[in-house]
Amino acid sequence: MTATVDPRLSINQATLKYASLAEALRATAQNGVQAIGLWREPVGEVGLKTAASMLADSGLRFTTHCRGGFFTIPEGPARRAAIDDNRRAIEETATLAAAGAEGSTAVLVLVVGGLPEGSRDLVGARSRVHDALAELAPDAAAAGVTLAIEPLHPMYASDRAVVSTLGQALDLAADFDPSVVGVTVDTFHVWWDPQVLEQIARAGREGRIATYQVCDWKTPLAADVLLSRHYPGDGVIDFASLTSAVLDAGYTGDIEVEIFNEEVWATAPDEVVRRTAAGFGAAVSPSLVAALDSAR
Repeated sequence: MTATVDPRLSINQATLKYASLAEALRATAQNGVQAIGLWREPVGEVGLKTAASMLADSGLRFTTHCRGGFFTIPEGPARRAAIDDNRRAIEETATLAAAGAEGSTAVLVLVVGGLPEGSRDLVGARSRVHDALAELAPDAAAAGVTLAIEPLHPMYASDRAVVSTLGQALDLAADFDPSVVGVTVDTFHVWWDPQVLEQIARAGREGRIATYQVCDWKTPLAADVLLSRHYPGDGVIDFASLTSAVLDAGYTGDIEVEIFNEEVWATAPDEVVRRTAAGFGAAVSPSLVAALDSAR
C-alpha cells in the first residue's frame, strides 16, 4: 500500500475529525502519506509546543493551518478579538511549519466570515475583509506566513464566507505581496464557477496559489450542507481539468484532501486514510503523472 500512495497527497486533519492529533498523525504516516494539514482546535487541545514536537516526531510535512478569518464584523471589541486571534494563528502556523519535515509550508487558510448578524451589507463585509488583511499582512510577513484566502461556494455566503469566487479572492489579495496574501483553490467550492479555469490561470500569473485542496461534490447534499464533501472520484467534479489548470499555473506543492462528512468521520482513521489515498490516486494522480511526463 505504502508504495502506491501519491507523494503529493496531504491529509487535511478535518478529514479525520474525531481522531486526536496523535491518532491523526499516526494514521497518516503509517499509511504512507507524507504530509498533513492541521486544525487549530486539536493543536490547542495539546498546546502548541507539544503539537509541534508531535509533528516533528511524525516525520510529516506540514501543509496548512486551518483556520484564520471570521473578521467581517464591524469595528469594536469583537473585531479586535478576532484580529488578535488571527495574529495568534499566524504565530501557530510559523511554529508548526518550522517543526514539519523538509518541504513544509507556512500557509494559514482564511475563511473570511459571513454577514454580521442582522446585516445585508455584502459590500461592506467584503470591505472589512480587505481591512483585516491590511492589518494582518505585516504580522504574516514578519513570521514568513502566507495568508490564503479561501473562496467558499455561494451557499455559504451568509454565514461563513462573503468571498464566493476565486476572482473575488484574487481581487482582495491584489494589494499585497503574493508571498504574504495568496488564495486557496478548493475544488468543492470552485468547480461550478464558469470562470474558474481563467481565474486559476490568473492566480498562477500573479503567484498566488498558496494551497490546492480537493474533495468531491455529490448530490443530494446532506441536510447540513457543510457536511456534503466526498472522497475524490465519488461525485461530479472534473479533477482532471482543475488539477491540470493548477499545475499549468505553476503550483508545485502538496495537495490536501479535506472532507467534511459524518459517514467518513465515523470510519476508522486508518481506513479513511487508505480510502482517501485510493480516491486521490484514481482521480487526481493521473494529472500529476501526465504533467511529469510532459515535462520530461
